[in-house]
Amino acid sequence: MGIYLVSVGAQEWFDDEGDEEEGGRGAVASALDEELRRRGLPPYTSVPEEADFVRGSGLSFEEKLVPPMDGFVALCRAHLSRAEEEVLCGWTLLVPLSLDEEIWLPVSSAYTDDTMVAGAPQVLRLAQRLATAVELPVDEIPATSDNLDLTMWFLDEPAKDLAATRPGPWSADLDAAFYVAVYLRAAQHSLRRGCPIVYC
Repeated sequence: MGIYLVSVGAQEWFDDEGDEEEGGRGAVASALDEELRRRGLPPYTSVPEEADFVRGSGLSFEEKLVPPMDGFVALCRAHLSRAEEEVLCGWTLLVPLSLDEEIWLPVSSAYTDDTMVAGAPQVLRLAQRLATAVELPVDEIPATSDNLDLTMWFLDEPAKDLAATRPGPWSADLDAAFYVAVYLRAAQHSLRRGCPIVYC
């Protein structure tokens, strides 16, 4: 049990048959394309197929949001505007498109009645600001998230071991650092693979 952040492949993204709980996301895909066209933007159709699982390949994204978020929310409020905080923390669908503002779709998501869509370039910039603020050791944390890589790194010994040898603002609150890393890697993955990322 728990909340996961996962990448979505083309088959699931364009599936109109099942609802979201059954793996179909065709309704949100159609609603997004309609809204993009209304804004004079091309539809989002270049979603890659889901890749076979290969640990460390960087072809899929899956993290479990286990730690409490209180420290991360405080960090956002210290370094971001309220509008920026809403973009970074409020999305339920992340897409590899540059969006001037978030898009609200009247389609339910896993945990909300509506779907808030954010652009990965915008989320990446905000996550990078937080990573800089806490001096996150970006080169030391897992670069891929194929199978809870960040979750295990932060919850097990590696994060504590690095915090002992390379202390800094990031190590003062490992839970907050975890979320900075997750949103950073999620945005990077979405842009690199060209795929959506959702909560489930």
